[in-house]
Amino acid sequence: MNHAWALLRLASPQLPIGGYSYSQGLEMAVENATVNNADQARVWIADQLLLNLARFEAPLLLAHCQAAAAQDWEQLRLHCDEHRASRETRELQQESRQMGYSLKQLLEGLPELDAPGRAFLASVDEPHLALGWALAARAWQISPQDAMAAWLWSWLENQLAVLMKTLPLGQQAAQRLTSELLPLLQQAQQCATDIEPQHYGSAAFGLSLASMAHERQYSRLFRS
Repeated sequence: MNHAWALLRLASPQLPIGGYSYSQGLEMAVENATVNNADQARVWIADQLLLNLARFEAPLLLAHCQAAAAQDWEQLRLHCDEHRASRETRELQQESRQMGYSLKQLLEGLPELDAPGRAFLASVDEPHLALGWALAARAWQISPQDAMAAWLWSWLENQLAVLMKTLPLGQQAAQRLTSELLPLLQQAQQCATDIEPQHYGSAAFGLSLASMAHERQYSRLFRS
């Protein structure tokens, strides 16, 4: 079977986990005019990629995928605890829990997840997105590196979808922005691969403040 099918399946916006319904604070950044054109959007997304995702979110997700692939269930549980503790706002916590729950529901209904993976999933009361992603990659025999790349791509695609609905940003402009951001996506993947666990961490104050403000935003398209 073509390996690309599984990778495209994991990265697809049609994966029924509801990622399209969250903006990760970007809607609030548009509301308060921090982001009001394509150039400012590029800066916002680039900062998120290199100062947050590459230093913490992506390497932690990669660690989940590596532990799941190696059947290191004790280490995977430790990563789960770390991920849960790292959600800085109610919105980010609920987003991860909701998408993790949806991935759990999906995996429980599919035949590909093996017995050890299924048993570990059943043992977790509130699975989060990174855990569900790692077990989906295990089920579909996707390498940890490819699983992380799929996650980075889906994150970028969702951020561009937010911009098309809120700025608005046209489809051609979104594609030009994608071309400008792809080298940074590659850079983020490489950084996440190379960083040592003791150096995981970011201080994404702007994201946290935008996320907290979005919880109280009067009129919004995206969930909080």
